[in-house]
Amino acid sequence: MNFKDYIRVIPDFPQPGISFKDITTLLNDGAKYREAIEEMRKMIADLKIDLIAGPEARGFVVGAPLAYALGVGFVPIRKKGKLPYDTIEVSYDLEYGTDVLAMHSDAVKPGQNVLIADDLLATGGTIATCVDLIRQVGGNVVGAAFMIELQDLNGRAKLPDVEVFTLTQYPF
Repeated sequence: MNFKDYIRVIPDFPQPGISFKDITTLLNDGAKYREAIEEMRKMIADLKIDLIAGPEARGFVVGAPLAYALGVGFVPIRKKGKLPYDTIEVSYDLEYGTDVLAMHSDAVKPGQNVLIADDLLATGGTIATCVDLIRQVGGNVVGAAFMIELQDLNGRAKLPDVEVFTLTQYPF
């Protein structure tokens, strides 16, 4: 299946020169959403995964159903100040600014195998920060899975020791 047929491309959002890949059109179609999650599940089926982690917000809509499909737990990675318990935090650069991501300090146990899931791999900054958070508490990052990869932004370069899985790729 060509998942690009269900992803809306919006030029100049959120700023001029950015070509936003909008997965809400895919999410709106229950059968295609399910098919996308199932295809992602198949891509990672050979990995030993204890947990899936996903950065807010679209990492939740990819990671949580993927965790459910695999029968493993889900770890939300959120922006600073959004989690109610003791957290660890890492600052990172965005394509157009900076931000801080946080994770509960006890969300991943030492030695657990974690897959990171998100809608989009662009520059790799968000996912590299997720990798850092997970490794800080002793977790093993066994891979990262995405619905979309923007190839020209070379996000894989920030994940040199992480296996990357994608449903579809676009040039920037």
